[in-house]
Amino acid sequence: MIEAKAHARYVRVSPKKLRRIAEQLKGKNVVEATSILKFLPSKGALYLLKAINSAASNLKEAQKPDTVNEEDLLVSYIRIDEGPTFRRWRPRAMGRIAIIRKRTSHISVSIKKV
Repeated sequence: MIEAKAHARYVRVSPKKLRRIAEQLKGKNVVEATSILKFLPSKGALYLLKAINSAASNLKEAQKPDTVNEEDLLVSYIRIDEGPTFRRWRPRAMGRIAIIRKRTSHISVSIKKV
């Protein structure tokens, strides 16, 4: 079986929110996964869609583009890792500060031809 990968790093969406979406995509074919992602209202769905499309095009370029059919491609592996957290602060009462954590994610997608 032929496999292709794609990575999206330092995505400005928390990993917890992305994992909720990624669980719905495991084991689905690429056409079904992209149609699910197109209609989800979250910001993370856009980044996952771009990563899946990138992996699919990587597979097409590795093979002859005419021989690869999108219905034959499966999302075999999808992983959301935690990236670095940006820390900002905000002034609070009595001279204190509150830390604001802006979380990032790393997306890894692997697609294989069945």
